[in-house]
Amino acid sequence: MNERPLTWKRYPRTTRAELPGGATDCHCHVFGPRDQFPYCEVNSYKPADAPKEALFALHDQMGIDRCVIVQSAVHGNDNTVVVDAMQARPGRYLGIALAPPDVSDAALDRLADQGFRGMRFNYMAHLAPGASPEELRALAPRLADRGMHLQVHMGPGLIETLSPLLADLPVTVVVDHFGRVDASLGVNQPPFQALLRLLDHDNLWCKVSGCERASRQDPPYADAVAFARTIVERFGDRVVWGTDWPHPNYRSDPPDDGDLFDLLPQIAPDARALQALLVDNPTKLYRFEES
Repeated sequence: MNERPLTWKRYPRTTRAELPGGATDCHCHVFGPRDQFPYCEVNSYKPADAPKEALFALHDQMGIDRCVIVQSAVHGNDNTVVVDAMQARPGRYLGIALAPPDVSDAALDRLADQGFRGMRFNYMAHLAPGASPEELRALAPRLADRGMHLQVHMGPGLIETLSPLLADLPVTVVVDHFGRVDASLGVNQPPFQALLRLLDHDNLWCKVSGCERASRQDPPYADAVAFARTIVERFGDRVVWGTDWPHPNYRSDPPDDGDLFDLLPQIAPDARALQALLVDNPTKLYRFEES
């Protein structure tokens, strides 16, 4: 029996956006089923199951061909649930792992061989603390040696603080959900301007996922679009997008994924920008052609 309601809508509206062939969801998760993939005991967040079959159905409905599944704190450092999903759609679905910063070389090699393209560290109040600066400096070259990158989930108050470290790391760094900024504060707010300065560094990429989290409005989350579009316009060759399905820790009823897909033509308003965002950039960052 589920401890909590579903964090995702079973019957999302089909998007009106026309996606290019090879379109990629670069940020989503899978939860359970718990009888097969138990939740991490130390994580207090226990959402309802969001299995790979439901994710596949969403992608098939919306026109997504490829995907990057991000391991969730729901399952902790046991990445088996993501491995299972990747193996169900080999080559088309890749992963981002959770692991301790002192993960062994053998374990890193195994993750890379399984299809993981990076490791994620969280710097959010509701999640376990991320790696220290010293730990990231030690880990970064080990990731780079394996063609993996560092993914960072941080709130707006940490963008300025972490920027010197992230810009100096000898590895590609991907910032989640454009720094979780508050869209109601406008694009001139200091955290967003700090993010743009950080993205001026060539090793930095950004995910323009999470408009529904940045927004303080009801759908269609119009106040958040300008942030994502600004990043796409300025850093069009180092930006990717994702649904964040099944929307863990969302502030209210889960969003309709059709609404999120409908934002894509506003975020990337011409065919060339949309092709880069959904196809070309994911191919480069995650190396789908090598799978």
